[in-house]
Amino acid sequence: MATLARLQARSLLVEHQYYFRNSVVDVFREKENGAAVKIQSWFRGCQVRTYIRHLHGIATVIQKCWRSCLGRQRYQLTVKLAYYTMKMNLYNAMAVRIQRRWRGYKIRKYCFNYLYLKAYLKSVSETNDAVREALDEFAEMKEREDKKASLEREEKKRDYQARKMHYLLSTKQIPGIYNSPFREHPDPWELRLQKARPLTPPRPKPKRTVSLSSWLACTSARSFPRSEILPPIDRKQCQGPFRAIAEVLEQRYKPLEPTLRAAEPIDGLKETRKEFREQEGSRNLHNVFLPFSSYHKNKKYIPSLHLSSKYTSDSYGSQHFRDKNPKKWICDKDFQTVLPPFDLFSKYGKSYSKAGQIL
Repeated sequence: MATLARLQARSLLVEHQYYFRNSVVDVFREKENGAAVKIQSWFRGCQVRTYIRHLHGIATVIQKCWRSCLGRQRYQLTVKLAYYTMKMNLYNAMAVRIQRRWRGYKIRKYCFNYLYLKAYLKSVSETNDAVREALDEFAEMKEREDKKASLEREEKKRDYQARKMHYLLSTKQIPGIYNSPFREHPDPWELRLQKARPLTPPRPKPKRTVSLSSWLACTSARSFPRSEILPPIDRKQCQGPFRAIAEVLEQRYKPLEPTLRAAEPIDGLKETRKEFREQEGSRNLHNVFLPFSSYHKNKKYIPSLHLSSKYTSDSYGSQHFRDKNPKKWICDKDFQTVLPPFDLFSKYGKSYSKAGQIL
């Protein structure tokens, strides 16, 4: 009983000791478990890193082999291209040299042959000298003919004047004005008047009489006389700064230009409105609504007059106050003012302020 009593008295202490020892064991067990986990994680990490390093080395070797293969192929292609380019340049140089020789020979032989050009220029100069001599002779002959013709015209004029003034010839009773008794020798016109014949007045043309038989013969259609073409009238040009006859006739007989009120009909407004209604009706006939088709997608967009017009608002009065017409400019630069600008306007918005704000 005494032992049981002692055990009962020590039961609380045994319970505390049991709990303390179990807690210490749990703490030690968790510490050992954490250390084991850390060791395992380090070892596995080392193992995985070693395997990854091994895979990286293998991948590096594969990439190196593949890239070297690609580099050799690219190098071979570059070498082939360079060889082809060098060969083509050589062939082009050879072709250019052959063409240069041939063209030089052709130009010297056929186009710019020195001996041929020399002979040609010599023949041209000889032909030119011959033509100039012929032209000089022709000019001299023409001048002699003109002088001869002018002398003949003057001689004819003097003969006509002498025939016209034949009444001034001197007679045995009365001396003429060209044979004055106070002269030692008569005037040359006196001799000319003696040789010339007097100018007779023109004879009047006999009037043409038409008999009755001839008039009856002319009335038939087949025997009607045909009028000959009249000679042109030698109309002298009027003196003075007058306009040409064709221009005057064109202005005189120009067509009638009626006014807008006379040219347009009275009911022009009604006709125009009727035409607009017809156009609008024909336009609405083709405006078909098809909900289950793509007809409206293919329809061309027609912009409005405001958007499609090239005319915009006038900039006169808002951007500039002077009309500009670059087509009438003498030079490429715009008109520059001679007077200097106003300092007051140049300082506007910079030097004046109101309550800390720039105007």
